[in-house]
Amino acid sequence: MTEITNKDKAGCAEREVKQRQRVYSRWVADGRRAQAFADRQIAVMQAIAEDYRAKADADDQAGRLF
Repeated sequence: MTEITNKDKAGCAEREVKQRQRVYSRWVADGRRAQAFADRQIAVMQAIAEDYRAKADADDQAGRLF
């Protein structure tokens, strides 16, 4: 199995943020979830995506130095 890189993780987390934005907005509109729940879950995944994007960018930068 190939290594799962920070770039892979960042891309996956970024896609998950978009998915949550689509799905949770429908759930809130349908009354299945509270807006506060949706906002929090999206914010948590956005923070994860940002963390992995920063790590991926650092990995890319380190690769250019050598």
